[in-house]
Amino acid sequence: MSIKIALIIAIAGIFTIPAFTSSAFGHGLGGDQAEPLSFGDMEVTVRTELTPSDITVGELDDINMKIRFFDTLTDTTLEKVTYRVELWQKGELLARNLFYDLDGELNIKIEPKENCNEVDLWRCTIYGGSEHVTAPGALFVQGEGRPTMEGPIFVKGGLYNIRVDIEGATSPKTVLATLLSYDTFVSVAQEQDFLIQTAQADEIPVVVKTYYDEVDNFEFDTSDNSIYFDMPFDWSPDYVELVQVVHEEVRVPKDFAPYAEGKQFKGYVNGVEIDQRALLNDPYTYEDTNIVHFLITNAELTKISNAMTANDDMDIMKLKLVPQSEVSKTSTEFYLVDTENFEQVPTNVNISWDGRYGAGDEIPFEITFFDETRNLIKDVHYAYYLFDENNQEIARNTGDDPNTPGILSTEGIDVPKIAIDSQGTYRLDILLYGTGLDYDPTYAGVGSAFIEIGPSLPKDTITPPKPDVTPTTAIPDWIKNNAGWWANGDIDDTSFVQGIQYLIKEGIMKIPPTTQGAGSGGNEIPDWIKNNAAWWADGQIDDTSFVQGIQYLIKEGIMKIES
Repeated sequence: MSIKIALIIAIAGIFTIPAFTSSAFGHGLGGDQAEPLSFGDMEVTVRTELTPSDITVGELDDINMKIRFFDTLTDTTLEKVTYRVELWQKGELLARNLFYDLDGELNIKIEPKENCNEVDLWRCTIYGGSEHVTAPGALFVQGEGRPTMEGPIFVKGGLYNIRVDIEGATSPKTVLATLLSYDTFVSVAQEQDFLIQTAQADEIPVVVKTYYDEVDNFEFDTSDNSIYFDMPFDWSPDYVELVQVVHEEVRVPKDFAPYAEGKQFKGYVNGVEIDQRALLNDPYTYEDTNIVHFLITNAELTKISNAMTANDDMDIMKLKLVPQSEVSKTSTEFYLVDTENFEQVPTNVNISWDGRYGAGDEIPFEITFFDETRNLIKDVHYAYYLFDENNQEIARNTGDDPNTPGILSTEGIDVPKIAIDSQGTYRLDILLYGTGLDYDPTYAGVGSAFIEIGPSLPKDTITPPKPDVTPTTAIPDWIKNNAGWWANGDIDDTSFVQGIQYLIKEGIMKIPPTTQGAGSGGNEIPDWIKNNAAWWADGQIDDTSFVQGIQYLIKEGIMKIES
């Protein structure tokens, strides 16, 4: 027997994966479970799930919404249930109706339909099904069919509130004296397309996939290559307490150097730097595109809210993504086995870290979960345990809530920071409990890797290098007028170049040191520089971007500057 197999069996013998009952509530992109309420000797709750779980506006015309009513103590589904179901978004009612289900697992077919012209959107929703004979007004479909909702549902991205009242249970004639009311939330994604305009007039396509609300004010800053956008958000403490996670994706081509594969990133929300675990870089899903996820948890939202003052915008979330320098990482990968038969499961775990972190540091380990086809495994619940050379446990994290074991890794990537005091060889064990709200055991298992920790090294290069062009001193406004006239054709190229030459020579306009090109000074100016001048005159780009165009003219010898 190989050492690796023997080690895996030994580890599997230590850990067991329990069968879970659904005793806790939690929020997922396409599913949510409400807090339980007392009903007789039971603690009952409602779980809502969308299939598929990751929905993007406009891509589907058939979405299944499953609502399950069950006892969290025994995971038993209650039968013969009358549901009142309401769908809301941004305070607008989209649908409301009664439904009846024999086995307690109600499935409704959602058919999104745009172009509702009613002031009250719910008036556009059409329902399909038959009224149940013993539950008046409640829609019911016999056999494998599903009742339907067709209307302005899931036609916009963002957070949806699925409100469920249990009006009867265990018998179609049993009406509860007090309604059991639950609020659950699901997110539907919307993709918005933007273009980055570089100083060289290159256009880089960027996609923001928003799961919360429509984004606005997209900007690209050439001084640090950062991306900024904002969206509506209520920062009042009462609302922040309700929001489990805000999820935004930024997709940028890998061939755009500042966002190339291997780059690190920092993220800011309303000026507050967010934790590394809230900013995840996914270079795996697409060959040509990097995806950077903002996964801002309730803890991060609370931290940001507490840092805000009365002078801050309390109804806007401002997000900023700043690329950092590229780092070389050490990595190791292993597969998991089940804890009963020690057979390999379809899960591979990759652990990587920046080798500059070492003894005495909190080391950010990037833990990534792949299936057998190298796709990321989503909604993973896992735990980690760290042991030293003497098999002494020095760190563990099994999650924050005893009712929901494990750390939740929504996108299949997590970056926990683990403090390690000394150099040496360590064993990092990974226990995967399951995936999704149901803790699906398909990928569950345990595995281990040995990691070598060296000394802590300088990390100055984590700070992004200064851009090639630093911001200049402010350029007088009247120069912008000249640039605008030139862009509009009111003055010719020669006059424009001569004017800029004079301003630079006299020190009125300052630019960074630039190597003079050997051209003839023929004043043949590319169209993109004239476009830059027009945008600069209109305030659409900053001084730095305009100056980069002037530097280009000098480097190419189109503009001669006497020393």
